[in-house]
Amino acid sequence: MRLGILAPLALLAAMPVAAHAQEPAPDPVALVDAQYDRTARLARQIWDWAELGYLENRSSGLLQAELAREGFAIEQGVAEIPTAFVAEYGSGGPVIAVLAEFDALPGLSQSDAPVRETDDKSAAHACGHNLFGAGSVTAAIAIKQWLEATGTPGRVRLYGTPAEEGGSGKVYMVRGGLFDDVDFTIHWHADDENSAAARTSLANRSAKFRFHGRSAHAAGAPEQGRSALDGVEAMNMMVNMMREHTTMDSRIHYVITEGGAAPNVIPDFAEVFYYVRHSRTDEVEAMWERIEAIARGAAMGTGTEVEWEIIHGNNPLLVNESLARMMDAKLRQVGGITYTAEERAYAQQLAESLGDAAKPLASAGEIQPYDKSLGYGSTDVGDVSWATPTVGVRTATWIPGTSAHSWQSASASGTSIGFKGAQVAAKSMALAAVELFTNPQLREAATAEFDASRGPDYEYRSLLGDRDPPLDFRK
Repeated sequence: MRLGILAPLALLAAMPVAAHAQEPAPDPVALVDAQYDRTARLARQIWDWAELGYLENRSSGLLQAELAREGFAIEQGVAEIPTAFVAEYGSGGPVIAVLAEFDALPGLSQSDAPVRETDDKSAAHACGHNLFGAGSVTAAIAIKQWLEATGTPGRVRLYGTPAEEGGSGKVYMVRGGLFDDVDFTIHWHADDENSAAARTSLANRSAKFRFHGRSAHAAGAPEQGRSALDGVEAMNMMVNMMREHTTMDSRIHYVITEGGAAPNVIPDFAEVFYYVRHSRTDEVEAMWERIEAIARGAAMGTGTEVEWEIIHGNNPLLVNESLARMMDAKLRQVGGITYTAEERAYAQQLAESLGDAAKPLASAGEIQPYDKSLGYGSTDVGDVSWATPTVGVRTATWIPGTSAHSWQSASASGTSIGFKGAQVAAKSMALAAVELFTNPQLREAATAEFDASRGPDYEYRSLLGDRDPPLDFRK
């Protein structure tokens, strides 16, 4: 059984173009509810395209066109990234940013069926960025409508941010100064539960290590060859021994992206792609020095040469509890989602594939307790959070118990369950934006906490250095 787009909700009465003294301000939740069809249409189209990082030309263009029709001014190709953009509406201040992602993941299959039915692993929206982009656009348009109706001074600015998955698109935007005049930033993410908990993330850096050797016949002239694959394997062995001597929050992962074509040909080129993570940026940098030394040692020991290219790097997420507690209250005001009979049948069938990880389906309608914790993922939202006070929310767009980066998350991201979860996020973000526009005490508290957390001597440092965006890293 598959799920399509649900029938649209009943349209609300048209909102006035300008507010009058006797008329109440429009309800941000109602403004988002009226846009369900938009959310579903955008999310499904981006899901169908499943474009990889820095290659999201149609997805980025679709969101830009939607915002332009609603009166947003669009700046295209920012930060030297063709698919990055900024869309703004309003005047004066404060300036509130809303982040929108839209890149898919390679190496995963995608189908909207509750069973795994395809072996095509070219690309999939297994992290729900199709929902992220669509829900954020809906939120930004609802905020625009509220500003227009109430005459409130301020600007809503949607940032179209490419290549979150391994490309660090937002880092280039931060490095380019695009957030310098932003007062607050709001974002969200797809998940299997609803939560506005203050969860930080791991800093990370990645690079492709490329070994160069000398080809020869593996049986006829082995003494003449120097295997680039030996260099990669020697490096991997030493890094795996290094794991024993790292701190608890360390995470290191790699894949061999190229290792030769035939066993009887000594490969003259091989490549390994590494990720290094830690809760502290300085620990990532310290581990990275050791990994670079290992790469040089592996090349020396195998008679090969090595070079490497840093692909991406993210700072950890800087939590702002003044904003997080506010967002938690807004999420509780909105509530979670409930399944229709058709959605429940789909969810029950998909849940069978989750095994012991499956959770009660009713938890999609619950809001998780607020707390502060360390998350073990990484995101380029981290760099944004050091440039401007930032708050996020996660909503149950996937069947409870589903892991990100799985065929199950890709499936639900293309269905009405995902679309409804995106609507929950859009409502929560719109309510949070209205609160920030109208509550100077909250703005003051959040800014004071932000300044204290960064410290008086803070200077932004990108883990990417001065490299240009790797626009071809997914080709």
